[in-house]
Parts: sequence; C-alpha cells; structure tokens
Amino acid sequence: MAKVEQKQVVVNEIKEKISGASSILLVDYRGLTVEQDTNLRKQLRESNVEYKVYKNTMVNFAIEGTEFAELAKDLEGPTALAISYDDATAGPRILAKIAKGNDKLEFKSGVVEGHYYDAQGMISIGNIAPREELLGRLLGSFKSPISSFARVIKQVAEKKEEQ
Repeated sequence: MAKVEQKQVVVNEIKEKISGASSILLVDYRGLTVEQDTNLRKQLRESNVEYKVYKNTMVNFAIEGTEFAELAKDLEGPTALAISYDDATAGPRILAKIAKGNDKLEFKSGVVEGHYYDAQGMISIGNIAPREELLGRLLGSFKSPISSFARVIKQVAEKKEEQ
C-alpha cells in the first residue's frame, strides 16, 4: 500500500470518530508517566471517551470543513485527542480532574457541541458537574418551593377547619 493510501486510511478513521462526537478536547500529554497515562485512559474509556494520539497533519485533514475545523490552529507539538460521544463534558471533566494533580497535562483547546473554547474555557467546562448531578439539583430546587407552598396550603386548610 502506498504512503498516500495509508495516510488516507488514518484520515478516514479520524473522520469516522469525530462524526459522532459531541466534543473534542486537545491536550498536550508530554511528561506523563506510563502509569498516569494508563490511569487516564482507563477513566476516559469508562466514560465512553476515546483518547488517542494522531499526527497533527492527519487530524488537520480530517477536521477540515467540519465543526471542529477551528482546532487546526492549536495542532502544534504532541497532541492527544479526547473525543466525547454521550456526555460532551465527560472528557474535559475527567482530564481537568487529572490535570489538577498533574501540571504536566496541559489543555490546548476544544470544541463542545459546535462551540470553540480555548484552554481556559475547556478547563471551565471541565469543572462543570455531570449532567445527572445538575438535573438532580434542578429538580431539588423545584421541589423546595412546591413543598413550602403545600405546607402553607395545608396550614390554611387546618385553620379554616378550626374556625
């Protein structure tokens, strides 16, 4: 197989992976030990986040003309891609947690649901609680006023019965 054909296979593989992605995060992984990298990959795999290193030129060809095209300007030096499928914040959240304990893991940039964010923006997204937790908080905030309202109505009804 010719070199061009081999490269086209890799570009097509990347295109296939990003076609169903809800977010992509670019990180510089230099300085991570094998143990740290293995732990990172395990956590990402458990959350249905694909973590892989590709050549920057291959990624550049694959993202050309997609919603992830803005990432091309950050494809310099060693770069790993964290591709999230189900939960758009899963990859950034796991990597942000690991980056807090390891200053060698650096965020470059990312795209979450079609919006480009720089490194600082992706760290902020990584600090957002998981979707389930946010929904729980929302439901809890709905429940509190409704419960208070129900208690007031009950007290009013009891007061009228006394009279």
